[in-house]
Amino acid sequence: MVDKITLTKMPFYAYHGVMEEERSLGQRFIVNLELYLSFKEAGLSDRVKDTVNYARVYDRVKEIVEGKPFRLIEALAEHIAQELLRQFVRVQGVRVEVEKPGAPVAGVLENVSVTLERWRDEL
Repeated sequence: MVDKITLTKMPFYAYHGVMEEERSLGQRFIVNLELYLSFKEAGLSDRVKDTVNYARVYDRVKEIVEGKPFRLIEALAEHIAQELLRQFVRVQGVRVEVEKPGAPVAGVLENVSVTLERWRDEL
C-alpha cells in the first residue's frame, strides 16, 4: 500500500521516563506518524468520511501522550500504534516515531527516538 497520511513534529509535554525527575518534572516529546490506508474512495468522492480525519488522529495522539505516563518511550509508541489501529478502521498500518530530545544521557546528543510499524493484521 502506497497511500499514507503523514503527521510530523507534533510536540507534547508529558511525564514519561524511567528516572523519577522525568516523571515529576516532565519534558518535551515529539511524535511523527505515518498512517497507511487507501485514498481511492476519498479521491473519487472528495468526502472526509471516506478517509481518516487527521484532526481526530492528532487529538487521540495528544490524549495518549499527555495521559498515563509510561516508563519507556517504546511502550508509549506501542500504545499509540495499537490505539490508532483500533480506533480508525480505515488505517491498515501505522508507523510511529517518538522523539525524546531531552533524554537524560551522559553525553552530547541531539535526540533519542524509537520507531515502530504495526499493521492491522497483527492485532
